Amino acid sequence: MKKPLITPALAFSVICGFSLDTVAAEFTGSSIATDPVTGNAALTGGSTLEDFFTAAMNYNPRLRIAEESMNVGSARRRAADGQLLPQLSANGSVSDNRRETGTIPQNYDGERYSIQLRQLLFNWQAFASRRRAHAFEDQSEAEYYNELAMVLTDVADRYFSVLQAEDALRSVQTELEAVNNQLQQVESLYERQMTQITDLYQTQASAAAVRAQELQIQSQLQITRQALRSVTGLEPIRLYRLSDDIEIPDIEEGMDYWTELAQGSNYEIQAREYALTASRELVSERRGAYMPNVDLIVQQQNSNLGFDNAPIAKTDTTYVGINVSIPLFAGGSNRAGVSEAISMQNIAQNELRQVRLEVTERVRTAHLQLQNSRLLTEAARSLVESATLSATAMQRGFELGTVTSVDVLNAIRNQYQAERDLQQARYDHVRFLLELKREAGILQPEDLLEVGSWLESPDS
Repeated sequence: MKKPLITPALAFSVICGFSLDTVAAEFTGSSIATDPVTGNAALTGGSTLEDFFTAAMNYNPRLRIAEESMNVGSARRRAADGQLLPQLSANGSVSDNRRETGTIPQNYDGERYSIQLRQLLFNWQAFASRRRAHAFEDQSEAEYYNELAMVLTDVADRYFSVLQAEDALRSVQTELEAVNNQLQQVESLYERQMTQITDLYQTQASAAAVRAQELQIQSQLQITRQALRSVTGLEPIRLYRLSDDIEIPDIEEGMDYWTELAQGSNYEIQAREYALTASRELVSERRGAYMPNVDLIVQQQNSNLGFDNAPIAKTDTTYVGINVSIPLFAGGSNRAGVSEAISMQNIAQNELRQVRLEVTERVRTAHLQLQNSRLLTEAARSLVESATLSATAMQRGFELGTVTSVDVLNAIRNQYQAERDLQQARYDHVRFLLELKREAGILQPEDLLEVGSWLESPDS
């Protein structure tokens, strides 16, 4: 398998022997509390993206399930390996016997002790079962890393959704302030009978519309904050924001490069490939029911009982032998087992094909969205500059009496809507970049730390 996808916080905890809760507390500087839903340790609040990454790895039940599945795969592999190693057993029995020969009864005590070593020499089912267990372990490991990548990118997406909602709220509040200023000007002009009442009504309606939009965005902000908390157990507190000066790097490779990379690196595809390997080994295991089994047996026995518990002189017997078992007839169960395994193999093949198609589609979509978001960001920047100049010009024209208040309101709305569109385009660009790397199977801790470095403190 590939290098594990872990954040430095987890690596630090593993290397130093600290618990993940302790490391997470170091990241946020906050105390550890008990989550009311899961009962697990959870932090009270977080600010940086790394805080929420660390908390999600300890809090998210999806990741815990995948981790335990990986542990199951490891246990199955060890159990299958153990079947091929020497098997040592000891037996002992003490009995009180009564034996009648003719009319003469005989009472005597019997003892029998033995130790046996059995070594498998040939058992095709055991060999195939071991190979299948190894494939299952690799499958569960790939599924774990796929789930880990999904959880971390989901945390990043929810984190940026909160930031986007916060930026939108600040923008609409500034817009409301500008519209209220415009409303005060129109009211002053109307009191002096220098404008029509329709202009006053239009400005009042615009102010009411912006206030309604503010309430809607406030509600959306609460929803996004709850969504982030639900997967991390942390309460968002003064989140770090995406820097206005940061230049998000572009990708140079084309779509074919990324789709080909995903076919060999995507963890979901790897998991399905291992599942197909395991299904093939299951077919081989079921066919092994037709083959002989050969065991080497070494036994040491000490007893004073013979056949049918007849009393004999105490004997010490050493036995070395080869045990061969050849199946002859099993009522058709072996043939049915092979048929079942072949059908399961066909299912695994089609599941692999389906996953390949789905991953290819997701990679192509993410690549196109990433390219489009870059173009949209550039266009949105130009639009913000133009809309800002237009709003300034309209305000100046209104003061000179060359434009109406409706023109000013339209310019203000266009300006702040352009700012919100630019914010969304920048956040979407980061989302699509992480999604593309995740689907391609190359998302690494360095990528997540790089995204975290693009954020700045709200106090800066």
